[in-house]
Amino acid sequence: MTNKIHTEAVDDLFDAILTLKDKEECYRFFEDICTVNELLSISQRFAVAKMLKDKRTYHDIAEKTGASTATISRVNRSLNYGNDGYDIVFNRVE
Repeated sequence: MTNKIHTEAVDDLFDAILTLKDKEECYRFFEDICTVNELLSISQRFAVAKMLKDKRTYHDIAEKTGASTATISRVNRSLNYGNDGYDIVFNRVE
């Protein structure tokens, strides 16, 4: 885990997120805490990650999500060399 983000403020944020009970509460919280563009960017990266896991091409992913090849590459690097966070979630939602 990156020590740069391991702060008390981030701990507090994650504790707050873990209290959310359903999708509607997530919408309400994230619409308050994020800008529309921040939330859309996060959801775009998640969509890119799902498509990369499904072995889709960069061209197909860029076309379907509107993500730049730089964003796709960054997500791919996280999938291959990151902290397995995407895999944890993917395994739980399957």
